[in-house]
Amino acid sequence: MERIDFEVRDGVATLTLKDPKTRNALGPAMREEIAEAVHVVATDRGIRALVLTGADGHFCSGGDLRNIASAGLDNQGWRERLGDLHRWLRDLIGLDKPVIAAVDGAAFGAGFGLALTADFLLATPRARFCVSFLKVGLVPDCGIFHTLPRVVGVQRAKELMLSAREVGAEEALRLGIAMEIHPPEALAQRAHAIARTFVGASPMAVSLIKRAVAADGDLATALELEANAQALAMGTAHNREAVEAFLEKRPAPFRWPT
Repeated sequence: MERIDFEVRDGVATLTLKDPKTRNALGPAMREEIAEAVHVVATDRGIRALVLTGADGHFCSGGDLRNIASAGLDNQGWRERLGDLHRWLRDLIGLDKPVIAAVDGAAFGAGFGLALTADFLLATPRARFCVSFLKVGLVPDCGIFHTLPRVVGVQRAKELMLSAREVGAEEALRLGIAMEIHPPEALAQRAHAIARTFVGASPMAVSLIKRAVAADGDLATALELEANAQALAMGTAHNREAVEAFLEKRPAPFRWPT
């Protein structure tokens, strides 16, 4: 792979965007490589968490505008191109494993959308976020219509989309876009510390939690989902082992890093 680094170590996959000439823009070649990596994460049971980040002080500058300008596609061509993006984006958002985004520098346009696919978003003080599409007469893509309102609420999502303004790290923390802020030199360490905790977590429980939170429905539907999910989780060996460890005062297999 030329435009991303992808490695798996001790149950944690790390996907690093690395195209410094474009500040890690999501050009066609990079999107194809991301699709391959996401497929590996989705299908390899030994992978328990994914860290998503960028190299050289950049997360992702968004779509490759030079490529977009020269593509020469008609309406149907653009629909097909977005369909190719959506195939792996749907798999990434629907992963039954935790995704941790470690954002340093700009996460603009589709790059912001990519960051929002994560369950936990960590940022550095120099991280910047922008739904920049309106600046070039476009509408948000990369799943932003779905993900952003779920994070910041409908009114604020509209404001960020229609103003196309930049959001710094501190504001991102206040809005709930970022979960934590860390110095650049500590970002990767913190992201991987969180990811490694899930190597000891119940894969069944993690998957059920992610699916339940993502589900839409009324209270009755939520409670039915809860009952079904808990019944499944109660039947796992991981639950039995964790309860035994608790009763015997042994260390728990899953513990969030402080």
